[in-house]
Amino acid sequence: MATYCLTAARLQLVLGNGARRLHISAAYRANAKVSMSRFEPTSFINYERLQSNIDIVRSRLNRPLTLSEKIVYGHLDDPKNQEIDRGRTYLRLRPDRVAMQDATAQMAMLQFISSGLPRVAVPSTIHCDHLIEAQTGGEKDLARAKEINEEVYNFLSSAGAKYGVGFWKPGSGIIHQIILENYAYPGVMLIGTDSHTPNGGGLGSICIGVGGADAVDVMAGIAWELKCPKVIGVKLTGSLSGWTSPKDVILKVAGILTVKGGTGAIVEYHGPGVDSISCTGMATICNMGAEIGATTSVFPYNHRMKTYLEKTGRGDIAAVADQYADLLVPDEGCEYDELIELNLDELKPHINGPFTPDLAHPVSEIGAAAEKHGWPMEVKVGLIGSCTNSSYEDMGRAASVAKQALDKGLKCKAIFTVTPGSEQIRATIERDGYSKILGDVGGVVLANACGPCIGQWDRQDVKKGDKNTIVTSFNRNFTARNDANPATHCFVTSPEIVTAMAIAGTLNFDPETDYLTAANGEKFMLDPPYGDELPAKDFDPGQDTYQHPPPDGSSLKVDVSPKSNRLQLLTPFDKWSGGDLEDMRILIKVKGKCTTDHISAAGPWLKFRGHLDNISNNMLIGAVNSENEAINTLKNYLTGEYDGVPDVARHYKAHGVSWVVVGDDNYGEGSSREHAALEPRHLGGRAIIVKSFARIHETNLKKQGVLPLTFDDPSDYDKICPDDKISIQGLKTFAPGKPVTAVLKHSDGSEESIVLLHSFNETQIEWFQAGSALNRMKELM
Repeated sequence: MATYCLTAARLQLVLGNGARRLHISAAYRANAKVSMSRFEPTSFINYERLQSNIDIVRSRLNRPLTLSEKIVYGHLDDPKNQEIDRGRTYLRLRPDRVAMQDATAQMAMLQFISSGLPRVAVPSTIHCDHLIEAQTGGEKDLARAKEINEEVYNFLSSAGAKYGVGFWKPGSGIIHQIILENYAYPGVMLIGTDSHTPNGGGLGSICIGVGGADAVDVMAGIAWELKCPKVIGVKLTGSLSGWTSPKDVILKVAGILTVKGGTGAIVEYHGPGVDSISCTGMATICNMGAEIGATTSVFPYNHRMKTYLEKTGRGDIAAVADQYADLLVPDEGCEYDELIELNLDELKPHINGPFTPDLAHPVSEIGAAAEKHGWPMEVKVGLIGSCTNSSYEDMGRAASVAKQALDKGLKCKAIFTVTPGSEQIRATIERDGYSKILGDVGGVVLANACGPCIGQWDRQDVKKGDKNTIVTSFNRNFTARNDANPATHCFVTSPEIVTAMAIAGTLNFDPETDYLTAANGEKFMLDPPYGDELPAKDFDPGQDTYQHPPPDGSSLKVDVSPKSNRLQLLTPFDKWSGGDLEDMRILIKVKGKCTTDHISAAGPWLKFRGHLDNISNNMLIGAVNSENEAINTLKNYLTGEYDGVPDVARHYKAHGVSWVVVGDDNYGEGSSREHAALEPRHLGGRAIIVKSFARIHETNLKKQGVLPLTFDDPSDYDKICPDDKISIQGLKTFAPGKPVTAVLKHSDGSEESIVLLHSFNETQIEWFQAGSALNRMKELM
């Protein structure tokens, strides 16, 4: 039984079995004016358990282990008997905690409510960051969001209180920054319902983005399944300096691996160059690792992490981590499935885009590339911040660039916005003068939220359809993602390069070689940026925005009005019929890139994330129809008329016609949003047939009872015609590793068969047969 001993120096969790766990500095919490209850001691990893599991696995495998393997295998449910084969077997894991952002938390909590369980089994938190639209500035935008989203916030708050989930109120900050400041630490395993959860790898954590159904499994106390990841090593030598920043590491790696090169793998950074990168810089690199499809990314424990833990009031955690440091670094002689080497001395500032985060350019070459391809040269808006780049160091480096311009009488030529990652960052940069400098140069400080990065941006400076360029320090730049304008060319880079380009007003500006003109006509060059890694005066936590759940919430009520257009209780999906799926229609044959933004757009649709039927009206409205290369226009083969994708799907469902989607490579890349799987299932979809899947989306489809299938021969994509009927055969003998057959019935009366592959294991086949993973959970309760 755990007991709590509060001294003047610390709040210490003492365990009856004597196991060594981690401590928290109570003095820091008192000085910081925040609730100590946000730091639940029960969430702290038992390093002795981690050591024991690693010892068991190492003796079985008889080889050195990578850091990724140590942390992942250290969380195995059954380390003695678990089959371990990188890239092949499925692992059953016990993550330490769950984190959910408010847009995905709605569906996750609705699914948890449907499970009938009384309380979550692991420490879990909800973070309100996605529903705040950027319009005029932080204070007014936050007030407006609280009013508009009151029903949703009340639901999440009350559901958290009833089921034992911590609640970070709107204005707290972005989920990943909050995790880094409070919950991530070396060796922890955390899953989060957002694709950029890997941000926590900057603190030596294994943090993995998942769909809401996976979160429900962990919150229910069920072992969580993950295909045993391969490990890609990135060896860093040299050191960062000048205009080169941590962001440039991942921009370069994205250019090497592409948006699907990391699929099914953990990217593990190591080597002597690691020590030249700050803890928050490592987090930046891990965060954007989501854009290469990686399961997650991680750095080894070092003195930069220790310093960050101490500065955020977790020095006791660092002290214990020091004692187990050999667990938190890779073994000498460990082997990687792929190895990339980067010399940081030679790395130059990069900028990636437009329309995809893996189109990498050195900043010195972007002007020529823009001229060659006809990309707009004028920078209309520069945006810094977001979960990727909103640390104290990031803001300091951007402010150092802005200060130089101000000293020469210059302001930004472009619109300039600043998004603090958390209330703690906002309060600290305001106290230390960074906010004033960034404001004086022309910046508008937005709310502590995702904002424009996820499309929550009421942009007014250009009309939809106007071709224009923006530069951001964000992580993702898919078509229309930021402002719903498909003609906006978005480039991602570091905050300091964004600031420099916003001042210059053009893509064709390399601060390492180019001059600006001061107000007095004098030519000058910007000095390389500088920013303190951490504040000298410690962090100012700002307002306390955390709500801890009561010890017993069983008497509390969570109301969902049947008349609400924002929230809707879930109805279980139908079970598998027991036979093959015959004569299904091709709803849409998608051409080219199809991300989760294409499948289930964000932006204005975020308000319906808790209402499955309403949000299903955005299903695949961004995908390109191969038949006519149009967006959201396809033929209804029951009526012969053309209509929107959701409308045709609803018509088919109403008439008892099941359907499939056919797609291209890396289908479902991007966000972890499970709505991209829920919506097809809700509207009558039975299978998604593509050349390849992104990891999270493939799992989300399985969880909802949809068949994610891939062509054995990718050229079979060309055999499918939009007016075909398709039957999937072999489901009565559905088994791991056994392909199924698709029979294509063409409109001319001919037929042909193609082979389809799948990655289902036995447990996942049970999900399909039960109709969903949630249905199967209920069967087993």
